[in-house]
Amino acid sequence: MFDIVTIGHFVIDLIISPRITRPKATLGGPATFVSLAANKLGAKVGVVSKVGKDFEQHFSWLRRNNVDLSQVQVAENAFTTRFVLSYSDGKRKLQLKNKAPQIFSDDIPSSLNAKAIHVAPVANELSVEVIRKLRHKTPLLSVDPQGFLREFNAVGNMKLKRLDNLDFLQNCDIFKSSTQEVKMITGQAKLGASVKKINNYGVKIVLVTMGKKGILAHFSEKFYHIPACRPKKLKDPTGAGDSFIGAFLVEYIRGREPLWCCCVGSAVASFVIEDVGSQRFGERDKVYERATKIYKKGIKPLPRNNVV
Repeated sequence: MFDIVTIGHFVIDLIISPRITRPKATLGGPATFVSLAANKLGAKVGVVSKVGKDFEQHFSWLRRNNVDLSQVQVAENAFTTRFVLSYSDGKRKLQLKNKAPQIFSDDIPSSLNAKAIHVAPVANELSVEVIRKLRHKTPLLSVDPQGFLREFNAVGNMKLKRLDNLDFLQNCDIFKSSTQEVKMITGQAKLGASVKKINNYGVKIVLVTMGKKGILAHFSEKFYHIPACRPKKLKDPTGAGDSFIGAFLVEYIRGREPLWCCCVGSAVASFVIEDVGSQRFGERDKVYERATKIYKKGIKPLPRNNVV
C-alpha cells in the first residue's frame, strides 16, 4: 500500500533564467516534485512512468530519496521527456525536445494500491481512459490536467488548447491547476466561474495555484484564499505547483482539513523555489513552522462577489 502514487512522465528540464548563471539539465516533472515533496513529509511514494535509456543515471538518486520505481518502464529505443523552460519578464516559454512513450491503461499494474493517486501528464502521454481505470485503484483520485491542455508545433513550442470533453472530471476528487489553465479548460473568462464549472462535475476540492498570489481553494461550496509562504529567496519557480499538491495530498490522507493542507503545500513550495530544480524541499519541522504562520492568521471564506 502506497500513500501517494503519481502517474505521468518524469522530465529532464533545461531551465534558462536571468537568476541562473549556468543552466544545466535537472530532474523534474510532477513525478519528481510530487514524490519528493510527499516523501519529505514521511509518505511512502511510487511512480508509474516511462523513460528512456538516458534516464538511468537518475534511478539511484531517486531510490536514495525513497521513491519506488518498480513501475517505471525503460524504453530501449526512446529518450526521456525533455523540456527547455525559458523564464523572462515573469513569463515562461516551454519547448518540448523529446517525448517518452505513451502510458496506456495496460501499463497500470493490477496490483496497484494507494491511498491517493495523482494523475499529472506533461505532454499528452496518457489518455482519459487511464483516469477511468485508476478510479477503481484508490479512494482519492487527484488530477492536474496540464498535459492534456498542451499542444506542440513542429519545433516543440507549446501553446494551450481547449478540451472538447470534460467528463473525465466525474472520476476525480481533487483538481489542481494554474489560473491560466483552469480558465482554458473551462472556457470561462472569470476564475470563480471556472472553478464552479469544475466543481459541478463532482470534483470535491478545486485548487488553483496563483504564484506569488497564493492559492484559491474551493470546497464545501465555499471559496478560500490561502496566501503564499514567503521564501528567503526566489531562484527558480519550476515545480512549485507540483510540490504544493504533493504536500497537500499527504496531509489530506492523514485526515487534516483542507485549509491546513493548503498551508503545508504552500510552505513546501516556498522551499522548492529557493533553489534550482528538485534540490530543496525543506525539513519537516521547518515546513510545518512556515505553514503554521499562515494557518494561525485565520483563513475565512471569501464573499462570492470577491472571486472574479
